[in-house]
Amino acid sequence: MKALSLFSSRHSYLKYIALILTLLVIYTLTHGSQLNLQNEQIQQQQQQQQQQQPKDINKEIPPPPQQQLNDQHIQTPEKIETPPNVQEIINKEEIKDYIKQSENLPNPIKDTHQSSSSEITDITNKININNNNQIFEQSSPQKSEKVKATFVTLARNSELYDLIKSIRTVEDRFNRNYNYDWVFLNDEEFTQEFKDLTSSIVSGKTKYGKIPQEHWSYPDFIDLKKAEDSRKNMKQQGIIYGDSESYRHMCRYESGFFWRSELLKDYEYYWRVEPGIDIMCDLNYDLFKFMKDNNKLYGFTISIHEFEKTIPSLWEHTKKFINDNPQYLAQDNFMDFISDDKGKTYNLCHFWTNFEIASLNFWKSEAYTKYFDYLDSTGGFFYERWGDAPIHSIAISLFTSKQSIHYFDDVGYRHGVYGQCPLNAQFRYDKKCHCKADDDFTFRGYSCGKKYFDKMGLKKPDEWESYQ
Repeated sequence: MKALSLFSSRHSYLKYIALILTLLVIYTLTHGSQLNLQNEQIQQQQQQQQQQQPKDINKEIPPPPQQQLNDQHIQTPEKIETPPNVQEIINKEEIKDYIKQSENLPNPIKDTHQSSSSEITDITNKININNNNQIFEQSSPQKSEKVKATFVTLARNSELYDLIKSIRTVEDRFNRNYNYDWVFLNDEEFTQEFKDLTSSIVSGKTKYGKIPQEHWSYPDFIDLKKAEDSRKNMKQQGIIYGDSESYRHMCRYESGFFWRSELLKDYEYYWRVEPGIDIMCDLNYDLFKFMKDNNKLYGFTISIHEFEKTIPSLWEHTKKFINDNPQYLAQDNFMDFISDDKGKTYNLCHFWTNFEIASLNFWKSEAYTKYFDYLDSTGGFFYERWGDAPIHSIAISLFTSKQSIHYFDDVGYRHGVYGQCPLNAQFRYDKKCHCKADDDFTFRGYSCGKKYFDKMGLKKPDEWESYQ
C-alpha cells in the first residue's frame, strides 16, 4: 500500500523521474569517456603503424608531363592530387595495369636523385592529364624529349590566307603531336586578324616580330643608282624577280639577319615554312630531335640548280673569302656537291630554302657571320640578285662536315611547281601520302638529287630509275 501511495503522489513521481535522469547522465558520462579513450588509443596505434611502414608509390598517380619540359631540369613532384573527375574517366582496368607495371619503379620521393631522365620519362608519359583534366594514352611522341626548336615564317599580312593553308598542313601532318612554337616575322606590324587567326590554329606558342629597319633597307654603302640600273637590266632579260626590290631585301634578310631576331634567342633549331607549301605525308617522328640526336646541322627536301644570271660574281667572291680565311674550310666538306672541278667553278647546285630545318648556332658561327659580312660588303644582293638559297648551301657545304647535312626523303613536300614525294608505294600508303611518285623532282634533270646521292655515297631508292 505504501508503494502504491508513493506512485500515486505527484510529488513522489517527480522525484522518481529526477532520480532516473540522474542515473542516465552518470552512466553516459562514465561510458562515453571510456569510448573516447579507446578511440584515441586506436588512432595513436594507427599513426605509429603508418610512420613505421614505407610509403607505397603504387597508390600514387604520376605527375602530368609539362608541354615545355626542359630536358636538363626534370623535376618530379612528391605528390599530385587527382582531379575531381579522374575516377569517372579512367578505366579501372587501365589503372590496375598501370599499378602492376609500376611495381618496379623507383620511389619518386626517396630516389629522385638516383632516377635517370629516361626513368622519369617512363613515369610521366604513361598517362597525360591535359588542361581540361581529360585522360588519354600517351604513347608517342615523348614530350619530355622535346628539342629547343620552333617554326619560322617570314610573311606579309596580305599572305595570311595562303599561309594558313601551310600552317594547317604542318600542324595536321606533324606539329599536332609535338606542339612546337611558331615565330612570325614581318617588315611591317602584323594585323590583329593575322595574329588571331594564326594563333588559333598553331598548337604551340606563337610569337610575332617586326623586322628592324636596318635589316630591311639599303646599307649606306650601296649605290642606289647602280642598283636601280641592275634591276632594269634584269627585267629586260626576263630574270625572275629581276626588278623586285622587296625580293632582294628578303634574300639579304634570310641570309644574314633572321637568325639574329630576339624571338629566336632561346631556340637551337628552326623549321622554315612559307605560304603556299604542302606537307603530303604523315611525319610520325620528331624531325627536330632526329637532327639533334644525329648531329645534323642542315636538312632539306629539294635541291635544284640556280639561275646563273642572278649570281654571276658570287663564286668568285666565295673563292676570295676562302683564300683569305682557309681556317674556315672544313676537312670533310661537301665541295663535290657544289663544284665539279674541285672549287674552280660553281655548278649552281643548292638546297631549296623554302623548306629547311637547320641549326641556328651554325648561322651564328664565326665562319658564317664573317662570310655573310664579306658578301654583304660587295653589294651583290642589290647589284645582282643573290638568293639566300645558294648562300646557305655554299656555306653549309664548305664550313661543316658533309655528314651534318640530311635529305628528308619522307616528307612529301611541294612548293609551286616542284615537289618531293616518296617513291615507294607501300611507304606512301603507310604514311597516308597524297602525292604521286610521278611528281617527284629528286632525280629529274634540273634537280641536283642524283649528284647528292652519288657524292654522299648513298644508295638510291629501288624505284629511282623510273622517275628520272
